[in-house]
Amino acid sequence: MTPRLDPFAAAPASLQSFLAFGKDIIGSGLEPSLMELVKIRASQINGCARCLHMHTTDARAKGETEERLYLLDAWRESPLYSERERAALAWTEALTLVAETRAPDDVYDALQAQFTEEEQVNLTLLIVAINGWNRVQVGFRGIHPVEKRQAA
Repeated sequence: MTPRLDPFAAAPASLQSFLAFGKDIIGSGLEPSLMELVKIRASQINGCARCLHMHTTDARAKGETEERLYLLDAWRESPLYSERERAALAWTEALTLVAETRAPDDVYDALQAQFTEEEQVNLTLLIVAINGWNRVQVGFRGIHPVEKRQAA
């Protein structure tokens, strides 16, 4: 894959504003581990290798287990995720695929049961932000860091 352009070089002020938006959400009070799971799940759906690399690395640094990272795509079938995480992941999927899902009531009901109104807004803005980054990186063919590995 060949990168199309470097969006940070092409529009630095716009990208800095978008970075600032994301940093504000990170300080919103949601649990760091939950935020990383949301960013990873949206990036899985959107096929964003750069964001997957970044957020799985960040999640590991914050203590996330390999098992939970490996099973995230199948979170519904695993008992490793809390009810709060499940509500956030379902909301992430519903909004990431909003043209298909239309943000169903049952998903919102589960969200309401686990999150305050302020948390619902902050989580939604986090989902908006990661979907935006996914689109920037996928659209411009952002490449994740690659380490050359030698055969064993």
